[in-house]
Amino acid sequence: MKLENIRLLKDLDKSFIVCHDTQPFSLWHNHLEYELVLIVKGRGKRMIGDHIDRFVANDLVLVGTGLPHEWLYDSEVSGNSDGFQGESIVYMFLPNFLGSEFFELPENRNLKRLLGDSSRGIKFIGKTKEKIRLLMLQNHDHDGSARLYSLLSIFGIIANTKEYTLLASQGFREPFHRKGNEPMQKVLEYILQNFHREVSIKEVLNLTNMSNTAFCLSFKKTYRMTFTEYLLNTRIGYACKLLTDGSLNISQIAYNCGFENMSNFNRHFKKLKGITPSQFKYKMEFDSVDSVIQA
Repeated sequence: MKLENIRLLKDLDKSFIVCHDTQPFSLWHNHLEYELVLIVKGRGKRMIGDHIDRFVANDLVLVGTGLPHEWLYDSEVSGNSDGFQGESIVYMFLPNFLGSEFFELPENRNLKRLLGDSSRGIKFIGKTKEKIRLLMLQNHDHDGSARLYSLLSIFGIIANTKEYTLLASQGFREPFHRKGNEPMQKVLEYILQNFHREVSIKEVLNLTNMSNTAFCLSFKKTYRMTFTEYLLNTRIGYACKLLTDGSLNISQIAYNCGFENMSNFNRHFKKLKGITPSQFKYKMEFDSVDSVIQA
């Protein structure tokens, strides 16, 4: 599946990009900007990294910088005899659009954490989604300060919410480096450097100087899964990235991701993704061809 890197043009008198789209999105692509996407009308298939799901009206997703993504509208929306029937509002901003120090302010530590999580894609839900949806609908066509203040208001909402789910796997995008938890950070870096081989709990205990019980409790509290689950998610996420790239066959990918045999790889992959590696590869390739046909 060919990945397009897109360079986006911003108006000279604007600090970030706001689009009211009534045309289909670009095909499988990435860019330097963060992207907040509200679907106003339409439905179809959404791909964020290695995550594939359906979208409908009021779907709200934040895509991190550099993360591959695509919204593929259903044929009755994109091929309607009356013309394209989809509609979306998109806010896009560079990491430094408010200056290099803004996200480093101590008051913005929660916002910085969430933007880091967006490297996997974030789907907002509940009251959080509704508040942001109203702000985007009310302010997307305004000029000047009103539009900027609406984005700052959105920052205030997402910095303090837990109403969201992460989409892509850890291994598809390198995890955000959080400050203030150095032992766990050492473990994450160690996983990223060594997930292609067997990694024992004894190795990471030596890194953290923690007891087995203390480490396991701390890791699960921080990352909401066990160390073993995180390692497996990283391997499967990276496998999805390689399957998307299409440069290696499935057995080579299994070996490069730390699996000793194909049976083990297929079993764990299907458990996490709901389909086999070959089905995932076909789905990505088929959707890419389908995108071109519908475009």
